[in-house]
Amino acid sequence: MAAFSATISDSSRFLSSTSLPKRKISASSLSPQCRSFSLPKPFPLSRLNISSRLERGKSFTICGQASVSDISVEKTTDKVNLPKGDMWAVHKFGGTCVGTSQRIKSVADVIVSDDSERKLVVVSAMSKVTDMMYDLINKAQSRDDSYISALDAVLEKHNSTARDLLDGDDLATFLSQLHHDVSNLKAMLRAIYIAGHVTESFSDFVVGHGELWSAQMLSYVVRKNGLDCKWMDTREVLIVNPTSSNQVDPDFLESERKLEKWFSQNPSKIIIATGFIASTPQNIPTTLKRDGSDFSAAIMGALFRARQVTIWTDVDGVYSADPRKVSEAVILRKLSYQEAWEMSYFGANVLHPRTIIPVMRYDIPIVIRNIFNLSAPGTTICRTASEDVDGQNLDSPVKGFATIDNLALVNVEGTGMAGVPGTASAIFSAVKDVGANVIMISQASSEHSVCFAVPEKEVKAVAEALQSRFRQALDAGRLSQVAVIPNCSILATVGQKMASTPGVSATLFNALAKANINIRAIAQGCSEYNITVVLKREDCIRALRAVHSRFYLSRTTIAMGIVGPGLIGATLLDQLRDQAAVLKEEFNIDLRVMGITGSRTMLLSEVGIDLSRWRELLKQKGQVADLEKFTQHVHGNHFIPNTAVVDCTADSNVASCYHDWLRKGIHVITPNKKANSGPLDMYLKLRALQRQSYTHYFYEATVGAGLPIISTLRGLLETGDRILRIEGIFSGTLSYIFNNFTGTRTFSEVVAEAKEAGYTEPDPRDDLSGTDVGRKVIILARESGLKLELSDIPVQTLVPEPLRATASAEDFMKQLPQFDNDMAKERQDAEESGEVLRYVGVVDAINQKGVVELRRYSKTHPFAQLSGSDNIIAFTTTRYKEQPLIVRGPGAGAQVTAGGVFSDILRLASYLGAPS
Repeated sequence: MAAFSATISDSSRFLSSTSLPKRKISASSLSPQCRSFSLPKPFPLSRLNISSRLERGKSFTICGQASVSDISVEKTTDKVNLPKGDMWAVHKFGGTCVGTSQRIKSVADVIVSDDSERKLVVVSAMSKVTDMMYDLINKAQSRDDSYISALDAVLEKHNSTARDLLDGDDLATFLSQLHHDVSNLKAMLRAIYIAGHVTESFSDFVVGHGELWSAQMLSYVVRKNGLDCKWMDTREVLIVNPTSSNQVDPDFLESERKLEKWFSQNPSKIIIATGFIASTPQNIPTTLKRDGSDFSAAIMGALFRARQVTIWTDVDGVYSADPRKVSEAVILRKLSYQEAWEMSYFGANVLHPRTIIPVMRYDIPIVIRNIFNLSAPGTTICRTASEDVDGQNLDSPVKGFATIDNLALVNVEGTGMAGVPGTASAIFSAVKDVGANVIMISQASSEHSVCFAVPEKEVKAVAEALQSRFRQALDAGRLSQVAVIPNCSILATVGQKMASTPGVSATLFNALAKANINIRAIAQGCSEYNITVVLKREDCIRALRAVHSRFYLSRTTIAMGIVGPGLIGATLLDQLRDQAAVLKEEFNIDLRVMGITGSRTMLLSEVGIDLSRWRELLKQKGQVADLEKFTQHVHGNHFIPNTAVVDCTADSNVASCYHDWLRKGIHVITPNKKANSGPLDMYLKLRALQRQSYTHYFYEATVGAGLPIISTLRGLLETGDRILRIEGIFSGTLSYIFNNFTGTRTFSEVVAEAKEAGYTEPDPRDDLSGTDVGRKVIILARESGLKLELSDIPVQTLVPEPLRATASAEDFMKQLPQFDNDMAKERQDAEESGEVLRYVGVVDAINQKGVVELRRYSKTHPFAQLSGSDNIIAFTTTRYKEQPLIVRGPGAGAQVTAGGVFSDILRLASYLGAPS
C-alpha cells in the first residue's frame, strides 16, 4: 500500500482554482492528526487532490497517490479459474437486515442454511450508517465541529456490534482495522473542514466505509461456523462509468476481468461482498447511488451467471398496492421483469428499474424475501410470470398499482401547434434546460395540446422557461396558454396480460367513475403493460382503493353512515351485524359503518363501529349530533373509496341534504319518502344529478318496503314498455285494517288492534290521513314521467273531521268509536253488492293524474284476496294491458323495510364492483 505523504491528489480539482497564489505545505506544517493520515486498506484511489482557500486568503494542496494496483493482495501459487453458472446463489442483505448484532447473526444463519454449492453475499452498511456518513461530510464542509462527535458515534456503533459478534483474534483484527479507518477518516474530514468543500470522489470514498465494515464483520461470523469464506471490497472488482444523470453504467467486460483476477487470488465457496461501492475506470472510488446495493447484487448475479438473486428485506414481498394505502393489498407471488420495472418506476416498493437490467440479460430470477419472516415465500421476478395467490390462480390481467404524489400537470396548447414540426422538441428542450424530470407525457392526435407531469417542486421553473421560450408565439396567439394544474397524483395500473386482454381500460375507468373520481390526463404505451392516469391528489388514495377492489384484488369496501337509529335503522344495523361475516367471506363485500347519528347523539369511528355493541357504544361514547360533521367524518376516510349515507328517518331536513351528498360523490340509500315526494324541482334535480354522475341514489323501500316496486317500474320503462296505469294498496297498515274490517267488528276496534300490533304510527291519524299513500303515489307518478306535485293528488282521509284537531293520539282513539257507524254503513253497502272495501292509490298515466281513495272491489278481484298487512300493486302497460303485472307481498314492518334498504346497499356494492 502506498504511503500517504502530506497530500491527496485527484484527476479532477477538488475546488475550482482560485485567483490567489497557492502555497504548498509540507507534512511538518500540518497538525499531528493530518500528518498521520494514511490510506485505509484497501483504498482504490488514484491521484486524489484537495485544494482549499484558507480563511486568510491562502491556499494549500494536499497530494498523494494510490491505486488498486498499489494494494498488495494475498498471492496464490496456482491460478484458480472462476466457476460460473447455477452453482452460485447470490444473496443481498439491506441495511435493516444487518442493523444490529443479532440481525447479523440471523443473516449468517440464512447463509449457512442455504445448501447452494457456492454463495455470493452482498451486504449494505448497517441501518442508518450511510445517512450518518453523509451527515459527517455535510457537517465537515459546513465547518461544523460536531462532525468529530458524529464520527465517534459511527465508531461506537461498529465497535459495540463487533464486541457482541466476535472474540479473540477476529475481534482484535477487526477493531484494529476499524480504528485505522476511523483515524484516516478524521484526517480526511479535517481537510474537508478546512476546505469547506468536498468533491464527489471524496464523498463516495467516505460513505463507502459502512459497507466495508459490515462485510468484514459478517465474514468473520460466517467463518466462525467453520465455513470457507472471504470478503470482497467490490471497488477492486466492479468498474462503472458515471453518467450525466447521476447514475452509473457497469463496464461488464472490465468487471469480469477484474473478478477473474480477484477470484484467482481469493478462491472461496462463500464470498461476502460490499454493496453500493465500485470504482471508475481510473480506479477512483465511486458509488452506485441510492439503491446501489440491489444494483450490486444484480451485477454480481450477472457476472457469476448465478442461479438466482435473492434480495432480503423487511417486507414479505412485492404488494399489489401500497399496503399503507390499501390494507387489503396482497403479496404477488410472481412478477415479470417488465411488470416489476413498470411498478418500480411509479414508486412501488420494488427494485429500482436499473437493478433488473443485468439479470434480464441471462434470465436470472430475482426473489424478494423477508429476513424477519422466513416462512413467507416472497415474490419472484422472472421472464414471464403467472400469478398465484393462496393456491388460487389469479386471472386478473392487472398485477398491481402504484402511485406518485406531489406532481403538477403542465399543459401547452394552441391552434398554432398543429402540424408544426419541432414544437414538442422545443417544449421538452426548455424543460431539459431547467433540469426538470418529466414523468408522463400525453398528446392528442389533433396536436392541439401537449400535457406532461413534473414534480411540483420543479413546475414553477418549467412554467417560466416555457413562457420565456414561447413568448413570441403566445403574444401572436399561435399558443393560447401554458397552464399549470397543481396538486396532482399519478396512478399507474400494471400488468403484462393487459396487452392481450380487451376491456382492461374500460374496467379501470369504470371503477374510477363509480368512485366519482375525475381523470385529468391519460397515457398508455403501445406495449400496453401500463395505463397511467393523472388525478387530483386528494382523490389518489380513494382511486387506488377503487381500482384495486374492481380488479378483485381486495374486497369492495363501502364506508357507511346510518342516519336515524330508530325502529328501521336499528333493525338494519342488527341485520348488518348478523350478515357482515358472510358478506366478507362469500361475496367479497366489506360494509363498514363509520358513523351512526340520531337527532341528538352520534357515534363516530375511524375503523368501523362494532355492531355487536353499537347501542352500548352510542350511549357511552356518543357526542352531540352534528349532521355536517357526521358527513365529513364518513366521507373523509380516504382509505375507503366508496361512501354511502343511509337515511332511515322520515325527516325532510335530512332529505334536503341528498343533493349536496350526491354532488360530493356520496351514495344515498333511503326509505325516506320526503325527497322524492317533496317539491318537484327538488326531485328533478336529484334525478338529473343521479343520471349525470356515477353517484347512486337508491330508494326502493320508499314505496313497497321490501317489495321490488321501483325496480319493476324501472325495468318496464327501460325495456321500452309504456305505463298506462298503476293501482295498488300501498299501506301495510291500511291493508291490515281493511283485511280485518269484516263481520260485526267495528272500525275503531280494528284500528286499536293494528296499533297494539305495531302496524300503525304512534298516532294512527298519520296512517288514516292517507298522506303516506299519497306520497307513494306521487313517487310512482314521477317515476313514470308525470310532473306532478303532491298537492295535485286528491287524498281521501279516513280521519273524521271533528277528530283531526284532537290534541293527542289517546284522545283520538277514545273518540273514534263515535264514528264507527259511518264506516260500518260503507262496509255493509259494499257487502250487499258482493264487494269489499280497499284503500288504494292510483296513477293514471294516460290522463296524467293520480288519486288516493277508498274503493270497492269485487270479491274475486286480486285486491280482495289479501291477508294480514300485505301490499299489492298492479301495473297496466302496453305490454301488460289485458292482464296487469302484479307484485304482492309484505308491505309493512321494520324487518321488511330494513331488508329492502339492505338490498339496496348490496345493489350498490354490486354496481361498485362486487361479484354478482
